[in-house]
Amino acid sequence: MSTSTALSSNQQERANYYKLVVEIAWFGLAVASTSRFLSVYAIRLGASSNDLGWMTSLPFVMLLVSTTFSSWWRSRYTSSIKAIYWPSLGFRLVFLLPALTPLLPAHLQPMWLIFSVALPALPQGISSTIFVGMMREAIPEEKQVKLASARNLWMNITIALAALGFGVWLEHAPFPMNYQVMFLAAFVLAMISQWHVMKIHLKSEEVPAPLVKSNAQPLRSPVFQRAILTGVIIHIGFMAVIPVTPMRLVNDLNANEGFMAIYGIAELASAALICVFIGRIANYLGNRKMIAFAMFGTAASAFILASAQQLPVTLLAAALSGASWTAAAIGLYGLFVESTHNLPINDMTRYTTVYNQIIYFAAFIGPMIGSNLANTGLSLITVILIGGFMRSLAGLSVLHLESLFAVPAQKLRRSYRRS
Repeated sequence: MSTSTALSSNQQERANYYKLVVEIAWFGLAVASTSRFLSVYAIRLGASSNDLGWMTSLPFVMLLVSTTFSSWWRSRYTSSIKAIYWPSLGFRLVFLLPALTPLLPAHLQPMWLIFSVALPALPQGISSTIFVGMMREAIPEEKQVKLASARNLWMNITIALAALGFGVWLEHAPFPMNYQVMFLAAFVLAMISQWHVMKIHLKSEEVPAPLVKSNAQPLRSPVFQRAILTGVIIHIGFMAVIPVTPMRLVNDLNANEGFMAIYGIAELASAALICVFIGRIANYLGNRKMIAFAMFGTAASAFILASAQQLPVTLLAAALSGASWTAAAIGLYGLFVESTHNLPINDMTRYTTVYNQIIYFAAFIGPMIGSNLANTGLSLITVILIGGFMRSLAGLSVLHLESLFAVPAQKLRRSYRRS
């Protein structure tokens, strides 16, 4: 390879790195509308704990279904960039559909919000699977964790900024027009993010032939099995508390949109801060230990939220949750990168599909546990305490994964081979 060619390649990698970070920054501005305020909007419209549970869980069922078609969809295009356009565009409807809620009869509005987050999850499943492969093509493997950390940092910063701006707007503008305008603005911001995605350049675009169907069998890889088991454990533990958290804040402690914005900022600021140190933490502890200790942090967050008698105390829970879950998520991505080391592009889509499907299933189960416990008549405090113990157990399980799950992993592998 000539010096000029190497230089050009390095310049393209830097340009791709910049575009991937800028893309998530714009997306963060948009996602604040759904991640911070959609559940509050649903509560204002009379949604029950069961409705909130479905809003959190049902998209993961859609993701589980749609990822099945990721390999087929990717094989229809000569590059990941071309393949991702329509699924990525369809996913961004999650910001537009909630704006239509006031047009429906009042008794159908909570159901529409569930539909609004579930339908875009179908293209999201395809988009997210292809996007992971696209990042591996755009940026060298040794820079993947650094890229994930940078994307998390800027996404958390922009979500926090947007949450503050949206929170002020929602407090002062009349309901429900305030939410309609917010979701429309979020859709515009999401389309700017889409534009940056489409500007990424991949070397594989120079290859005209479509991808050959992969015959890879990811669940036969012990390293990949351990990465998946880790993801399942932490997602079930963490997600169990998610649907009841806004109800605890709004119904029990009388939080308004302004405080929810502050709560989100505390969560996101700590998440952004931990990203600055995440590389050193991962190098010192290793990804698995970092994930385990992070889950203990999310457990402490749940215990603080359950015991809080005043809203300001919950900000500590928010900060702990944001930093801890970000560390766990980045550590899990690091395990995934390690478990798919040097895979060919054809096999990468298959591995990513299987990984996403199993994680999505775990993310569906977690919120349903929390919402169903709330529906049994248990107080929200009790449900959150149970969730805290689940998170602690998840941390212990990850810490001792090798000994705890050696036999189940072997059974899973044998079952997969028989199928």
